[in-house]
Amino acid sequence: MANQKKEPEPFVWASALVVLLSAILWNGCRASGQRTGATEAPPTPVMVTEVALQDVAIFSDIAAQTYARNMVEVRGRVEGYVDQWLFRPGAEVKAGQVLYVLDLRPYEAAVGQAAGNLHQSEADLEFAKNQVSLLQAQANLAAAQASLLKAQQDVERLTPLVKADAASRQDLDAAAAALTANQANVTALKANVDQAALSTRTQIGSMQAKVEALRAALRTAELNLQYGTIRAPIDGRIGDSLVPVGGLVTPSSPQALTTIVPLDPIWVRFKVTELEYASWANHGQAVPGGNFPLTLMLADQSECPVTGRIENALNQVDPKTGTLELQARFPNPKHAILPGQFGRVRMQVAERKDAILVPQKAVQQLQSMQAVYTVGPDNKVLQRAVTTGERVGTSWIVEQGLKPGDRVVVEGQLKVRPGMRVQPQPYRAPDNTPPPERQGGN
Repeated sequence: MANQKKEPEPFVWASALVVLLSAILWNGCRASGQRTGATEAPPTPVMVTEVALQDVAIFSDIAAQTYARNMVEVRGRVEGYVDQWLFRPGAEVKAGQVLYVLDLRPYEAAVGQAAGNLHQSEADLEFAKNQVSLLQAQANLAAAQASLLKAQQDVERLTPLVKADAASRQDLDAAAAALTANQANVTALKANVDQAALSTRTQIGSMQAKVEALRAALRTAELNLQYGTIRAPIDGRIGDSLVPVGGLVTPSSPQALTTIVPLDPIWVRFKVTELEYASWANHGQAVPGGNFPLTLMLADQSECPVTGRIENALNQVDPKTGTLELQARFPNPKHAILPGQFGRVRMQVAERKDAILVPQKAVQQLQSMQAVYTVGPDNKVLQRAVTTGERVGTSWIVEQGLKPGDRVVVEGQLKVRPGMRVQPQPYRAPDNTPPPERQGGN
């Protein structure tokens, strides 16, 4: 009985179990605490921009097309066959540059014939001026006047002699008859001189008129010879030839030989709505939008390096479309823009004072509403519904929902939720941000 072992008492077993459970719980809590500390993430970094009031220009992009205002169709002024074709299609030509040469031989012959006729007529005129008929008539009149003077002197000398019976009456009668005859002869010769003078003047005038007509005919023949060489009427870029070498050119042909378009300046036509035109008219602008420079954007999104201005507006609104056509001029010194190209005209249509702008990518479209994330003073995220207006460059104008000083999340929206704490960092817009523009409403 002395060597018999005793069984442990219940109290001892309970104490050991408590110690074991305490150890297990302590180790579990320690492990759990270590895991909890490992999964707690720091605040999410986001890029934010602080909203401020600013004045912005509102731009509108309008579909446009280029055209050449003073395009010229090259046509022949005389009839003939093309002998030479002296230009390359698509090349730049200068005013006066030779484009075509027709067969000039018929016109050279016509010039020679007209020159010969003129020389003959000038010789006839000189002959008419130097005619002797008038001189002969004038000489005969002078001789008759001398005879009349002698007959008158004879009568005057014999009259006192007859009274004194110193001369016979018969001699006086003969002298008186001679005087009468000479008087009649002088009268007749005067009429002859007048007739010869009139005839000479008429002949000279007729020959002078003929000379002038033949000079005009020679000038016409020379012009036709010049027109046989067809030259560029203006500077510009020339198109393809529509008449080959050997083809017939006629002044009445409905088909032009080719076309030339001036490229500097280039003209652009586009249309604005009736409401936009009325807005400009209410502000007293003589030419709608004429106070603002225009930017031309081509189909490949390239931008014309120089700005243009509106020069003209048509005189009526199109009743079918409710639009008014405007015409603008753009310098094109490098001739890089051609007529017929499509593009967009960017023009300033208004200026907003004290506007609130946020980057476009900061605005989220949530079904029927727009919203942005903002960061409060405690760096917690808030969601705000906003109402946007015009789009200006890469930003929206916010009409409602934001106030100056609000910090708007621009990048990192997908990582955050309302109420989450974040680490805000300033947002910097890219250096290649395009200039402000209006591209429509919401």
